[in-house]
Amino acid sequence: MSEIRKLAAILAADVVGYSRLAGADEERILARLRALRSDLIDPTIAVHHGRVVKRTGDGALVEFRSVVDAVRCAIEVQNGMVERNDGVPQDRRIEFRIGIHLGDVVEESDGDLMGDGVNIASRLEGVAAAGAICLSEDAYRQVKARLDLSVSDLGNKQLKNIAEPIRIYSLQVGSAETKAAATSQIATSQPATAPSPKQSIAVLPFANMSGDAEQDYFADGISEDIITALSKLRQLFVIARNSSFTFKGRNVHVQEVGTNLGVRYVLEGSVRKSGNRVRITAQLIDATTGGHIWAERFDRDLTDIFAVQDDVTQQIVDALAVNLTEGDRKRLVPGQTGHPEAYDCFLRGRELWHRLTKQTNSDARELLQHAVELDPNFASAHAFLALTHGLDYLNRWSASPQRSLQQAEEAAMLAVARDESDPVAHWALSVVRLYSRQHDRAIGEAERAISLNPNFAEGQVSLGEALLYSGRSHEALACFDRAIILNPYFPDIVLHFQAWAWFQLRRYEEAVELLVKRVSRNPVTDVSRALLAACYGHLGRFEEARATWQEVLRVNPDFSLEYRRKVLPFKNPADFDLAMEGLCKAGIAQ
Repeated sequence: MSEIRKLAAILAADVVGYSRLAGADEERILARLRALRSDLIDPTIAVHHGRVVKRTGDGALVEFRSVVDAVRCAIEVQNGMVERNDGVPQDRRIEFRIGIHLGDVVEESDGDLMGDGVNIASRLEGVAAAGAICLSEDAYRQVKARLDLSVSDLGNKQLKNIAEPIRIYSLQVGSAETKAAATSQIATSQPATAPSPKQSIAVLPFANMSGDAEQDYFADGISEDIITALSKLRQLFVIARNSSFTFKGRNVHVQEVGTNLGVRYVLEGSVRKSGNRVRITAQLIDATTGGHIWAERFDRDLTDIFAVQDDVTQQIVDALAVNLTEGDRKRLVPGQTGHPEAYDCFLRGRELWHRLTKQTNSDARELLQHAVELDPNFASAHAFLALTHGLDYLNRWSASPQRSLQQAEEAAMLAVARDESDPVAHWALSVVRLYSRQHDRAIGEAERAISLNPNFAEGQVSLGEALLYSGRSHEALACFDRAIILNPYFPDIVLHFQAWAWFQLRRYEEAVELLVKRVSRNPVTDVSRALLAACYGHLGRFEEARATWQEVLRVNPDFSLEYRRKVLPFKNPADFDLAMEGLCKAGIAQ
């Protein structure tokens, strides 16, 4: 087969959240894509002298004779999508992300393109946000003096399977505010998120000004509780703790935070704890302008800490002109404890639980147990106590896993009994119900948690997990997509759950891509490597399957397929058998 090596401008594009859209109504999404190709995309490519190299389901790879043509085409398509999405419900919009690179490619006799030039363009597309265009430094150099563009320099990024870091520039044009000209936006390195139609806010971890690093947990706890309170309002779109806390200790501009997380407003502040007194400062900033909307300082006794949190959330709501119903106002009232020592133990325990190791989980349980002894009505402490027992069960961290599961159920039921309106309590009970194989009840508890906290990313993951193990893979994928919107810097375990859903649908290539990404983010994962080996078995890639299985045993010599069969709560055992079948094909399991 003859081939030609050349320099080319390559554009790669795909649809954000395509699996969610297709899962909701595949026929409709395919019809809309066909219409967009005939009415907008293909004519625009032709006008700018592009050649469609190949289509990739929901995306395309396009060659242009110059980077200028490629960028002009991309801007026109993205702006055209703004018009076509006008009036369309947020969860049904088609939005594109685009990557453009100028690089060396090999053109084969059938017109297909191969090489690093193609690979880099594809990776750039993968890190672009919804409505954005990511340019490599080589591409940007060609257009910065020729087009009137406003871009954000994202710095050097290590892209998957690309040997050297690539400097990336982000151009956001796919929104109503930036239709006429590109504005300065920064794409995240996580899966792209759709902008929310609601008032949107991120609460950064408050700075610890106490002069004692051991007091970090207290400042973090105040921030997390404010996030939880604001999240209960349907009128607000609130970024999850995991994503907000990625900025902890970093000197970043508010505009960068806003564009990275897809929010308009950012709350930042500080906490100084001294003896029985606490000083909290907070300021609400418009991330689009950097202007201050509201700022306040609170000097109180520690016994008034919940009143301070209530003041902060109420004043944020007032500053954003959110209209509250009486039910909304009740939801904003802190539902914690009046016992300062119990609250302190809770904050310490919750912070340790987030670290997800055997020792920190054990330490967290001791603190949370003390919290509920000090205040037996402290619902959230009971809930996180249940979650510590749940981790013991899942990871075989206790001598009796079944006893751990029983203790988790007892604590979760106490949490709901103490406060039926606590979303964390229902979340914990959902987790316990699922691993007790009470699938419908687990789904019900997760849905209840989400109804109490519409911005609850963990609730969406739990609902997706319960649907996954119930065999409802398409619905599960939609939940995981929603969780990622709420939590752009999502925990890597979500990649594993997404991969399981695709695996159940026999879409092994999609599962492999997610699992490889998860292994790169979490090099010590055994469960994702085991599922990856099963995928390779089904794909006939037996050598890779066996090599991957050796990696499973390297990171966990005690890994047991039988224990995984026992602990994973599949409603239909055939779903786990599918993984065993893939391993058997590769000669790994009998």
